[in-house]
Amino acid sequence: MTDETCKSQGVRGIRYGPRARRWRVAAQDALYGPGGFYLRPEGPAGHFRTSVHASPLFASAVARLLLLTAERLGTDEVALVDIGAGRGELLTGVLAALPGGLAVRPYAVERAPRPAGLDPRIEWCAEPPAGVSGLVFANEWLDNVPVDIAETADDGTVRYVLVRPDGSEEPGEPVGGRDARWLARWWPPAGPGTRAEIGRPRDEAWAAAVATLERGLAVAVDYAHVRDARPPFGTLTGFLGGREVRPVPDGSRDLTAHVALDACALPGAVLLNQREALRGLGVSGARPPLSLAGTDPAAYVRALAAAGEAAELTARGGLGDFGWLIQPVGVEAPELGSGEAGTAPTARTGPLRDCRP
Repeated sequence: MTDETCKSQGVRGIRYGPRARRWRVAAQDALYGPGGFYLRPEGPAGHFRTSVHASPLFASAVARLLLLTAERLGTDEVALVDIGAGRGELLTGVLAALPGGLAVRPYAVERAPRPAGLDPRIEWCAEPPAGVSGLVFANEWLDNVPVDIAETADDGTVRYVLVRPDGSEEPGEPVGGRDARWLARWWPPAGPGTRAEIGRPRDEAWAAAVATLERGLAVAVDYAHVRDARPPFGTLTGFLGGREVRPVPDGSRDLTAHVALDACALPGAVLLNQREALRGLGVSGARPPLSLAGTDPAAYVRALAAAGEAAELTARGGLGDFGWLIQPVGVEAPELGSGEAGTAPTARTGPLRDCRP
């Protein structure tokens, strides 16, 4: 939406400041436009730390999931598509963790240029390849698909929130059409002053990603909430240099909001939390037996360090509360935890991302 459009669609009594735009348009430019945050050479790892960066155990778990997918496909050749690949850290870790005997076609889907020195086996692309069989994996991608913000006025009218480049906001036109229908189904207004993040673009982005699969699994991992526990004031925030900061759409920082994964889920999907998923893939925070220290001290130290990393990945109130949306296409979903279709991860109102640089 252009500045002129914002002004032409103005509501009587509301004055639109210069370049006030809907959050979805402003965030799209700030994250992915010329000079946008995700096109910077340092990559996301320069500003925040995800499960991928926390421990190589995460990549090892994804490698096990890829092997399970290959078993269900009955093949020894599979595609591995990493959407929102950053600088290829996850793909690099998965390729290193895989045993011999499985032929993998790895694809990194990212808008930034290909980083120097990346494993030549990894194909770098701007869009997911179509017609593949294997595993599509999206770790903390959907939270960076920009969405519009809505706020309920004192008279009960739900309006889009407009934002300027300095982060200041003002009310826009009433929410209508498909956005209004999405809110009614997935995030009903909770009264004057409350806000909602209209997740329809994420539903569409995820459906498009799943549609690229001929057969296999599509997995989205993100911090999430569910319909019965939506945060009344939303979750939009920013990250810069390892710290949570005010969301300002000027290209200087990450802009992120929790994902309504239950709205994204397609028929047959399984929703569970990361704690369940990783434990189902062999990642446990259990300490090694003390007897090992007496027989093999070096092995004990290594096992203790791995247990610490596993504990971080599965911690309550932290990375372990992330949601995993597992969408099978032409195969059965693996039984990784106690989650079943229609269930959901624990809801959170604060950011779950580990922000330490």
